[in-house]
Amino acid sequence: MRRKIASFDQDTGEILEGVLVYCGVKHNPYSTGWIMNSQEALKLLATDKELKGETYKVLLLLLSLLDFENWIQVTQKEISETLEMRKSQVSRAVNVLEEKGIVLKGPKVGRSYAFRLNPDFGWKGDVRNLNDYRKKRDDQWLKKQKKEALKLDKDT
Repeated sequence: MRRKIASFDQDTGEILEGVLVYCGVKHNPYSTGWIMNSQEALKLLATDKELKGETYKVLLLLLSLLDFENWIQVTQKEISETLEMRKSQVSRAVNVLEEKGIVLKGPKVGRSYAFRLNPDFGWKGDVRNLNDYRKKRDDQWLKKQKKEALKLDKDT
């Protein structure tokens, strides 16, 4: 004997063909805090012999605090408290990240500076904004190159 399973609408009494299946809301553990990274940049970071443990710890914390458009607003005191490091260690690590061009110093906000992750190492935000950033940077570089070439022409 073949069974036919159906559901019915309690308001109208209409028989509904098929089987009602409930799919719960799926929990996504990665739903917040996404950043895109360049694999080439990650390899550069991993193979840089000058980057040490405390510098990596500071970098990872900064990445975790990354806001849209790669802005990071945190004081060195907050970093030192979160990582349980001395302020001098944090200062040294931030300086190394700046010297390497991994983190760019931004405007002063209150008593501390904002920072920005160099977009060549990663990006948080709309990809179109990353493309706009890169185009603007490339245009500035090209303008600078033209200016230098004109200066060389004048000197010769």
